[in-house]
Amino acid sequence: MLKSLFINGLVLRHFKAMLSSCLLVVALSALSLLAGCTDTTDQQQWVGTWVTAQQLVEPHNNPPEPGLSNNTLRQVLRVSIGGDSLRVRFSNEYSQSAVTLKQVQIALSLGQSTIDESSAKTLLFDNKPEVIMQPGTAVTSDALAFALLPRADVSITIFFGETSADVTGHPGSRTTSYLIEGDQINKAELTDAVKTDHWYVISGIDVKAPAEAGAVAILGNSITDGRGSGTNKQNRWPDILSESLLANPATQMVGVLNQGIGGNCVLKQCLGPSALNRFESDVLNQHGVRWLIVLEGVNDLGQTRDSTHAMKVADDLIAAYESMIEQAHQNQIEVYGATILPFGKSFYYTDFREPARQKVNNWVRNSQQFDAVIDFDKLMRDPNDTIVLLPNVHTGDFLHPNEAGYQLMGQSIDLSLFE
Repeated sequence: MLKSLFINGLVLRHFKAMLSSCLLVVALSALSLLAGCTDTTDQQQWVGTWVTAQQLVEPHNNPPEPGLSNNTLRQVLRVSIGGDSLRVRFSNEYSQSAVTLKQVQIALSLGQSTIDESSAKTLLFDNKPEVIMQPGTAVTSDALAFALLPRADVSITIFFGETSADVTGHPGSRTTSYLIEGDQINKAELTDAVKTDHWYVISGIDVKAPAEAGAVAILGNSITDGRGSGTNKQNRWPDILSESLLANPATQMVGVLNQGIGGNCVLKQCLGPSALNRFESDVLNQHGVRWLIVLEGVNDLGQTRDSTHAMKVADDLIAAYESMIEQAHQNQIEVYGATILPFGKSFYYTDFREPARQKVNNWVRNSQQFDAVIDFDKLMRDPNDTIVLLPNVHTGDFLHPNEAGYQLMGQSIDLSLFE
C-alpha cells in the first residue's frame, strides 16, 4: 500500500514536472511567435517615392549662364508616398568629367525658389557634406531623418564645385529650377535666380516604408514624361495615378516612379538610352518595385521607312516586350502592358505605320503575356475615327495628350492592380 502510494506520488510529481515543462515550452513558443509577428510588422524597407530617368542632356538643354560650376542650383520636385527617413540619389552617369557636390540641402518647398527654413537639412555622403561623382557613376546620400508627407513638394539645393561640360540630367522636368551665382545654399529664397525648366544630376528619392509598401515603375517616352502637361502643375498621367493610389486606403503605400524620357525609343538610342538598355537601371535596380507599366513604342514606329520596315519594328517591339516581361517576372515584378495611343493626323502618321501599331496593340491585348492590359488606345481614340485621338484630349499635334487627356489616362487605371 505504501509502495503503491509512493509510486503514484512519483508519477504525479513527474507528471506535474512534465506539465510545467510543456507549459513553459508552449509559452516560450508563443512569445517567439509573437516576437516574429512583431518583427514582420515593424520591418521596413527602402521604396522609391520619386525618380526621373537620366540621359546625356542635349547641348541646347544644358544649364544656362552662369552655369553649374561654383554656383547654386535649387530644384523642385513632388514625391509620391511619404516617410520619416529618406535618401537622395544623384547621377553623373553620362558625363565625361567629374562633378563635385560641395554641399546639398533638402527642404520642403514653399513654392518657386522659396523653402521652409525650419525643415532644411544637409545631406551627407559617408558622413561628409562634399562628394565627387566621377564620370559614369552615381551616388546616394546617407539616410536622413526627414518628415516627408505624401505628394509633398521638396526642394533640393546644390552648391557645386567644378562640374562637367556635358551634363547628366532630365531635360523634360516640366518643373522650374533656380540657378544663381556663388554659394547661396542657405538662403530661404533665391531672388534674382535664373530660371530653367530642366533637372540636372538629381535622379531619385527613396523613403523607409512598411514591408507591405511597394512602387510601380512606368517605362515610357514623352507621353509618360508629360509633354503637354502644365509646367509646375505636376499633372502628368503618372501624377494623376499617384493621387488616385494615395486616396485609396488599399493602395496608399504605393510609390510611383516616372521613368519617361521624351523622344525615347525601345529598340535603339533616340533621345536617351533605349528602353531595353535602361531597363535594368530604370526598373530592376529601383527600390521596392513590385509593378511595371510599359507604354512605349510610338517613336520606334514613327521612324520606320516603309511597310516592310514597319512590320519588322512591330515584331521587334513584341520581342522586346517579351524580354522585359521575362526579366521583370524573374524579379517578382508584375508587368502591365499599355496599348500605343492613336497617332492619326500627326507628323508620325503614314498608311504603312498604322497596321504596325495595330499589330503591336493586338499582341498587347491578346497574347496574355502581360499580367494585365491598360488599354489607353481604346480610352483615348475618337469612336468616329479610331486611328485619331479624341479632339479634346490632345495638344493639337494629334500625338501628345493635353492636361485633360492626362487626367483621363491617370484616372482610368484600375487601382486593384496594385492591391
